[in-house]
Amino acid sequence: MWNDYAIARALHVLAIVLWVGGVAFVTTVLIPGIRRRFAPVEQYALFEDIEHRFGAQARIWVLLALASALWMLWRSDGWHRLADTGWLQLMLAAWLPFMLMLFVLEPLIVHRWLQQRARRDPSGTMAILQWLHNGLLALTLAAVVAGVVGAHGGWRF
Repeated sequence: MWNDYAIARALHVLAIVLWVGGVAFVTTVLIPGIRRRFAPVEQYALFEDIEHRFGAQARIWVLLALASALWMLWRSDGWHRLADTGWLQLMLAAWLPFMLMLFVLEPLIVHRWLQQRARRDPSGTMAILQWLHNGLLALTLAAVVAGVVGAHGGWRF
């Protein structure tokens, strides 16, 4: 017999691994590599071309993380835990900026703003992208650590 909660947890972990792993690659490899190897006027266009493919995948992983988390909360009747469990709140706080960026801000505002800014100040635009990705990666890695430890009873905060 299938254990739907275990399957949801496995899908959740898969989504997080692919999403956060992609963010780590973009943050620690792609952006620094582009900034080192290409002229400032070429950097943003190259970043956008490569990152666009990951963005499409990230939308899938972020939605799968949501769907699997909702399934686990519903299946375990764990809604009350969301209000008083710090590591669950941190996981939600790490997921929310990506959801907003991928589905609302980037398509409606950020994409055009970064393109215009990159024409005026290519180096500054890439520095902003690096800073933003560093912060988001730090937040998601903290949520991963807290989620694993918290889900296995390691701490309560």
